Amino acid sequence: MVIFPICVMRISGIDVHLTAKSKFTSYTFYFYFNDLRIKSLNAYSGKPFITMASPLPKDKIPVFFEDTSVAFASKSDSRLRKTYWLFSLMNQARVVNLGTFFLKLALKLHLPIKNLIRVTIFEQFCGGETISECDDTINTLGKSGIGTILDYSVEGEGSEASFDDTAQEILNTINKASQSEHIPFSVFKITGVASSELLEKVQRKERLSDQEAELFSKARQRVENLCSHAHKLNVRIFVDAEESWIQGIIDELAYEMMEKFNKEKAIVYNTYQLYRHETLDALKGAYLVARQKGYVLGGKLVRGAYMEKERLRARENEYFNPIHVNKEATDSDYNSAIDFCIENLHHISICLGTHNEYSCQYCAAKMEKLGIDKKDSRIWFAQLLGMSDNISYNLAKANYNVAKYVPYGPISAVLPYLMRRAEENTSIAGQSSREFLMVKSELKRRGISSL
Repeated sequence: MVIFPICVMRISGIDVHLTAKSKFTSYTFYFYFNDLRIKSLNAYSGKPFITMASPLPKDKIPVFFEDTSVAFASKSDSRLRKTYWLFSLMNQARVVNLGTFFLKLALKLHLPIKNLIRVTIFEQFCGGETISECDDTINTLGKSGIGTILDYSVEGEGSEASFDDTAQEILNTINKASQSEHIPFSVFKITGVASSELLEKVQRKERLSDQEAELFSKARQRVENLCSHAHKLNVRIFVDAEESWIQGIIDELAYEMMEKFNKEKAIVYNTYQLYRHETLDALKGAYLVARQKGYVLGGKLVRGAYMEKERLRARENEYFNPIHVNKEATDSDYNSAIDFCIENLHHISICLGTHNEYSCQYCAAKMEKLGIDKKDSRIWFAQLLGMSDNISYNLAKANYNVAKYVPYGPISAVLPYLMRRAEENTSIAGQSSREFLMVKSELKRRGISSL
């Protein structure tokens, strides 16, 4: 997007840069102090946000993410070489597109390629096909002070039987978490235990048939069974966020569960997608309701994973796109959410689900400024297995609470998840390049070749 400067003013030692963006009716005011941009106001949303180049002077940053010797300490030379070649391929969008096409085709034709998938992309991003197969990953992460969040990544078939099977598998992950010091959270998606079409109909407040009302009642009961079991075993559980056209009813179910099970501390966590315009205000509103009703708010803060789907659907159905017009606005709301939660930590527990180095630094700096212990159980950081190890391992070494999402499930069933990870690494600006360059840097530091 082209940004046109309008004018520059200087007010009491502060440079004020006014800009206009060409595609939207949007004006952004940038404030500079000693060449550091510290605050801006987006007139499109009317919200102030922080856009600092660094949360603290370099010599006072709580944790550095450039130390590859820490990031890849758990990887052998051969495993590091394999990671190097995998990211070198994922760094090429054309290769990823062709690869995903042929993988889907090969599986559809029942060609014997599962072992190839297992030793490449599955090994990088998944813990195993079953909970027990994840034990090596759980133990390896645990040795570095990193927790595991077992994520059953099988996408439901949409039948009641599949919803019951998924609910049982999530119960199994809760049981596993209750028995392991290395598993701080469980997680599930509402669409794993309920029909997305039914959820959408409920969110639109359409009249349900008797059969639909019964199915929704069963879905609500599955959600309550999961949260109740987590509460009984003292295991924290995330309710993952999904598309905006069903997120409203997901929020309602999450808050209903919080009211029941978060009386003493956060057990149930809702997920807040800060790439949406209204999410920051929704988070603040949820906090007020939690205070009024006497429970602790649990929040997982993410930027969001459905950007293209949201924009496409908004365009096709001619309604206002719920996603921020640019990344800067998303980053602003995300960091503002960190501020709000930490400043109200007596009544909120959070997990930062992010691969953004700045936001992790920002949170760590905020904790240090307010004198919050690094191991405060109300603040966690989380990244996906196989990605951003420089963040996870360096945070853990600095003694912060860190966990990895560890997806698992049968290879053929988890393949859609793996495809999204590959596509995500090519679509997120610089993500695969950064992963690739960090692995390359570690190979050089170790003095070994990539062959």
